[in-house]
Amino acid sequence: MQIRQLNIYPVKSARGISLPESIISAEGLPGDRRAMIVDAAGQFITQREMPALATLNVAPEQGGYRLSMEGKGEVLALPSSARLDVTVWKSSVNAAVAIDEANAVLSNWLGQEMKLAFFDGQSKRLANVEWTGEETPVTFADGYQILVATTASLEALNAEMTANGEGSVGMERFRPNIVLDTDEPWAEDRWAAIDINGIRFDLVKPCTRCIMTTQDQMTGSRDVPSPMKAMGRIRMSADRRVPGVLFGWNLTPRGEGLVRLGNVAKVVEWRHEAWPLKRRG
Repeated sequence: MQIRQLNIYPVKSARGISLPESIISAEGLPGDRRAMIVDAAGQFITQREMPALATLNVAPEQGGYRLSMEGKGEVLALPSSARLDVTVWKSSVNAAVAIDEANAVLSNWLGQEMKLAFFDGQSKRLANVEWTGEETPVTFADGYQILVATTASLEALNAEMTANGEGSVGMERFRPNIVLDTDEPWAEDRWAAIDINGIRFDLVKPCTRCIMTTQDQMTGSRDVPSPMKAMGRIRMSADRRVPGVLFGWNLTPRGEGLVRLGNVAKVVEWRHEAWPLKRRG
């Protein structure tokens, strides 16, 4: 199996950027989830609450980001000297705040007071040690460093959707960092670790999915085929520690190096049993 896609999402919940290659660091892919939009109180905002974020373009520039939305112009968002304690899920992170001009433009675009928070050299956050086994750094991702998904699993999900007249979805709905080209669906449920170009990645926790998978990742529309019913039929977790429907796995890198499109991924450790799923009714 080989790497089919490499993606980063510089601003959490905004549009992503596809890459031909990427360094792997302890935090994952450099540039991934290094900024996020927060409300006036510092609470993170995602497409879950604001689908319009799917239309936000992001281009790294001058230590910040060139942000744009169709029909609304663009703005260069740079970090200022101001700082704010922001919240992402259960984590509190001290972050740099964008310059006032950028925050004002974002607020106007999105219809309420917003700020762009930057995860910089002073910001600190750790993934959940219960799953990673040791302290590992993470930025503004939902919880872990890298998300992997496989082509065979997407094909199996779409086959289930099609068989039930529910349409089909693309891989972009799941916002993975690494997409592996595979033949066997759901084989990743049995992988404990993979190796890519000499770098070990531990599969630490399956990824539960939410309403964001029901949104078009270019328009933010929810009037499109949804994978949630199909995942509920075939991908419902039977482990109470991770309730909900599953697609993809969270990876924690155990080394550093460079990966490229086309690199071969090898399973170097297997689970004794696949992740448990509820039986179909």
